[in-house]
Amino acid sequence: MTTADALTYLSIPADADPEQLFPAREQMAFTLGFHIILVPFGVALTTLMLIAHHRGLRKGDTEALLLARRWSKVAAVLFAVGAVTGTVLSFELGILWPGLMKNYGSAFGFPFAVEGLFFFLEAIFVSLYIYGWDRMRPWAHFWCGVPVSLAGLGGTASVVAANAWMNQPAGITLEHGKVVAVRPAEVYFNGAFWLEFLHMFIAAYIVAGFVVAGVYAAGMLRGRRDRYHRVGFVTGFAVAAYALPVQILVGDTIARQVFGDEPAKFAAIELLPTTSSHVPETLGGVLADGEVRYGLKIPDLASLLAGFRPSTRIDGLEAVPAQVRPTDAEATVVHWAFDIMVGTSFLLLAVALWFTWLWWLRRDRLATSRWFLRCASACGVVAVLCLESGWVVTEVGRQPWIVVGHLLTRDAVATHGNLWPFFGTVLALYSAVGAAAVWVLRAMARRWRQQGDAAAPVPYGPEHEVREGPVS
Repeated sequence: MTTADALTYLSIPADADPEQLFPAREQMAFTLGFHIILVPFGVALTTLMLIAHHRGLRKGDTEALLLARRWSKVAAVLFAVGAVTGTVLSFELGILWPGLMKNYGSAFGFPFAVEGLFFFLEAIFVSLYIYGWDRMRPWAHFWCGVPVSLAGLGGTASVVAANAWMNQPAGITLEHGKVVAVRPAEVYFNGAFWLEFLHMFIAAYIVAGFVVAGVYAAGMLRGRRDRYHRVGFVTGFAVAAYALPVQILVGDTIARQVFGDEPAKFAAIELLPTTSSHVPETLGGVLADGEVRYGLKIPDLASLLAGFRPSTRIDGLEAVPAQVRPTDAEATVVHWAFDIMVGTSFLLLAVALWFTWLWWLRRDRLATSRWFLRCASACGVVAVLCLESGWVVTEVGRQPWIVVGHLLTRDAVATHGNLWPFFGTVLALYSAVGAAAVWVLRAMARRWRQQGDAAAPVPYGPEHEVREGPVS
C-alpha cells in the first residue's frame, strides 16, 4: 500500500487526534527510553563478563576472575530490572495501542514471540552461571555463560526486528486494509532489519563498555589504582573504543538507506523544508512556519553525504502529503536528536583515539592521567545519551505513522478513558524499580570494597566459602 492509497483508505483530517494520543506517546517514550538503557547490559556486559572469565582461566588471572564473578551479579540485577520494565512494555502495547495489535498483531507480534523464547533461555542460563561459581568445573562453568550472551543477542535482534518492521513493513498480505496472510520470515528479516540490528548490536557494546570503564575510571580518580581497577577499566574501554569506528561506518550506511527508503525521516533529519540540490548540512536550528531558523549551515554537505555529489537532490518535507507530514516540532526533535547522536559519537571517538595513543605509546599514563580519567569516566553518560538520541531519531522520525504507509499513530491509540493516571502509575513504578536497582548496585559495590566477595549465608541455600581466584 502506498502513502496515497493509505490516505484514501483512512480519509481522516489532520486535526482529528484523540485526546489520548499525547499521554500515550509520552508514556511510550518514557518506558522505551528507560528500558533501552538496560539492553546493552543484557547483550554486552555478559560478553565482557565472559572475556574476563576466559582471561582468568587461561592466564590464572585472579583479578579477571573476580571481575567476571562480580559482573555476573550486576548482570543478574539488571536482568531482573529489565524483566520488570519489559513486561510493562508488553502490556502497554495492548493497552495504549489497541489499533496496532488488532490490525497488525498477527505480524507485529511474531518477533516478540521469538523474543520471549530467548528471554526464558537467558533466564535459565543466568541462573546456572551464577550458581555455578565454585560448584562447576572451570571450563564447563565458562561455557555455561555463553548462552547468556547469545540469548541476549537473540532477544535484542527480535525486538529490533519488530521495530524495523514498523519502519519498513513486509511479509503481509492485505485485503481491504486487513491482514489476511503473514509470512513470518519476511516479517522478521524485513528490509530495515539487518542494518538496524547491526547498529543496535554495536551500540550495546559501546554503551556497556564505556559505562563499565567509567565506573573504574571514577574509582582510579579516587585513588584506587590497583590492578583490579586497571583490568576492569581496560576490558570495558577497549571493547567500546574499537567498536566505535565500525559503528560510525554503519551509521553512515544507515543514513543513506534512510535517504533512499524513508525520505520523510531523512528530510526531518536534515531539517529540510523544501526539495532541492546542493543541500547544506544544518547544525542546530529549529523549524518554524516552514523555515529553518538559527541553524549553522555547511554548504553542500548534506547532498554530498547522501549521494556523494553536491548536486544530489533531497526531497524536502513539502514533498510529503500534508495529512502525514511530521509537524515542525517533530522534525526539529528528530534533527536535534540526530545532531546529538552524531556529535556525541565523535566526542567518544576522540576519547577512544586518546586511549589508543596512551595504550601504544604511554601505557603507564592510563592510570595516572587525571584529565584522561575524567573524560573516560564521563564517557558512560555520553554513550547513554548517544543511544537515547538514536532511538529518538528512529521513533519520532517515523511519525505520524506507527506502521509506515499503513497505520497512523492516531488511529492505533486507545480512544477511551483517561491515560494520565496510567502514565503516573508507570512513572512511579519505574522510578521505584530504578531507585531500588541503584541502591542494590551501590550496596553491592560498598560490600565488595569493605568485605571482599565472600557470599553472605542465606537461610534457604547451601552454605559454602566462596574462593577468589582460579578454580582448580
